[in-house]
Amino acid sequence: MLTASLVCCQMINYCLRRRGLMTVVEDGVRRPPGQLRAATPADLDAILELNRQWQHVTSSLDAATLAGLHAAADVHWLVESADGLLAFALAFREGAAYGSANYRWFAARYETFLYIDRIVVASRYQGLGVGARLYDALIARARSAGLPRVVCEIDLVPRNAASDAFHAHYGFVEVGTQWLGGGVKQVSLRSLDLGALAGDGG
Repeated sequence: MLTASLVCCQMINYCLRRRGLMTVVEDGVRRPPGQLRAATPADLDAILELNRQWQHVTSSLDAATLAGLHAAADVHWLVESADGLLAFALAFREGAAYGSANYRWFAARYETFLYIDRIVVASRYQGLGVGARLYDALIARARSAGLPRVVCEIDLVPRNAASDAFHAHYGFVEVGTQWLGGGVKQVSLRSLDLGALAGDGG
């Protein structure tokens, strides 16, 4: 006979699964919460607010700038649940109308690439595989488009150790560094060689 506490836990877990708020195991595979879809202009206010919460790590955006990035991006995806926005991703192909110093660094050196500008995950959903789900989808998109590399940057000064470990796990390697903000921030420019992954059977 089930105890009252066990029944309560099962009911809570059922409700969380229905609302997309917990990692679900299906056929032995652990799946992150939420649903992945393309962002639309109607989503920009929620995306702007989530970015505001993390602008000390990424960079600030206003409504006009975000609308411009949405229009220029090759990829603008989000992950959502019944409770709202869990995460979003912005990525750009070569030739985009984007003035980011890091994007320009890659554009000056590579003919073709997918540049991951930012992936932002809401605090309560971090550690559940939401960010990895977006990275997996971006890498798959780049490979299906025949692109040779996916590129991004991570902070060196101040150091973001978690981001460094995350990107190392995926196989991103440093291809350069640069200082930003008048010497306040240093970034490591990273590249994931998709040809090397294919050669490894990955």
